[in-house]
Amino acid sequence: MSQSLKILTPISLFCTLLLLLPLLATSSIHDLLRSQGLPVGLFPDNVKSYKFDDSDGRLVVHLESPCMAKFDGRVHFDRVVTANLSYGGLMGVEGLCQEELFVWFNVKGITVNDPSSGLILFDIGVARKQLSLSLFEDPPVCKHQVVAGNIGRIRKEMGFQVQR
Repeated sequence: MSQSLKILTPISLFCTLLLLLPLLATSSIHDLLRSQGLPVGLFPDNVKSYKFDDSDGRLVVHLESPCMAKFDGRVHFDRVVTANLSYGGLMGVEGLCQEELFVWFNVKGITVNDPSSGLILFDIGVARKQLSLSLFEDPPVCKHQVVAGNIGRIRKEMGFQVQR
């Protein structure tokens, strides 16, 4: 009887580890960003879930709701934000807009070329903006606003529609 228990113990331990492994491998979007050389505060505090495809770098982030946050100015997150994630950058970003001089621009890319510089680069299509990495140390508080859900319509009505 004692020999069968000795044999079952390593097997049961192995099975338990197999069951726990997915839980141990699960990390937050903020952990993923950190592992890719990006600051944890690029996505807000209301991230519901995300999916990252390691094979092609496609990142899909689901928020609880569309919302507004603040970096150095106001930013709007759609309910779903997508991008191609590689070390030091998010390219082909969709679902994130930044306000500059009362005009909303789609953020196309976000890169950290040299972390020691303390700068992060936001590509908004018509310009590139350098910001301090210190603005992104913590996930921003993202507030649901009625305007946020209608931002595309409002931009179009005001004549500020920017090509994607």
